[in-house]
Amino acid sequence: MADSLQVLHEGPLARVRLARPQLHNAFDADLIAALTAAFEALGRDPATRVVVLEGEGPSFSAGADLNWMRGMAAAGEDENREDSLRLAQLMRTLDTLPKPTIARVQGAAFGGGVGLVACCDIAIGTRNATFGLTEARLGLLPAVISPYVINAIGARQARRWFATAERFDAAEAHRIGLLHQLVDDQTALDNAVKQQVDLLLQAGPIAAATAKALVQRVAHHHDADTLDADNARLIAALRVSPEGQEGLAAFLDKRRPAWTETR
Repeated sequence: MADSLQVLHEGPLARVRLARPQLHNAFDADLIAALTAAFEALGRDPATRVVVLEGEGPSFSAGADLNWMRGMAAAGEDENREDSLRLAQLMRTLDTLPKPTIARVQGAAFGGGVGLVACCDIAIGTRNATFGLTEARLGLLPAVISPYVINAIGARQARRWFATAERFDAAEAHRIGLLHQLVDDQTALDNAVKQQVDLLLQAGPIAAATAKALVQRVAHHHDADTLDADNARLIAALRVSPEGQEGLAAFLDKRRPAWTETR
């Protein structure tokens, strides 16, 4: 594990912490590789049920590290393509992680930092957080993170923010759908994250892990008959699964399901 990243296990909760506070948790190649490896490992870990992504210090993530950008500017097109594909793999891994994910956002979230927020299932931020898709100021575009940001805020909003590269505050991030919840300060942020973690741990582990795949499949379906068949197959499988049987039995018996008793 790179020094720039920490993975902290608290029972069924894993905290993935960007640990470059002196650089506002900016990305470089090492951090991208470490994040990808950490998410892949957590996706395979049966003991992990919820993942919180957070940044150490005053910022969530200021996007690309300047020294890394300087090096890539001097590299050729092929090397830049391979580098961008590694960032794309990170975003795809987080977006499809088979565990519920929460972004804990404070301070600055720019460029790829916005991409990380958009890839998480739940995003909570402080009112003093600031955001920006600032690539156009450099003659670039947020191409690699665009599928996730557009999915979060919609095409209409993306057309504005991608082109102007202007910064926006947490209230605007909440209004356009990048953040689910706003809180006043970091104490309230920790409390709000804990509340969401507790809710996720009350849900069936398989159901919670499968929820995002269901949403993605329904949101991007092209054939209604296939969608109906797939959804019927999913709910039938869940109903007869051990988890589904336990959940239904607990509801009918007016007791807590077994998975909430192991926390």
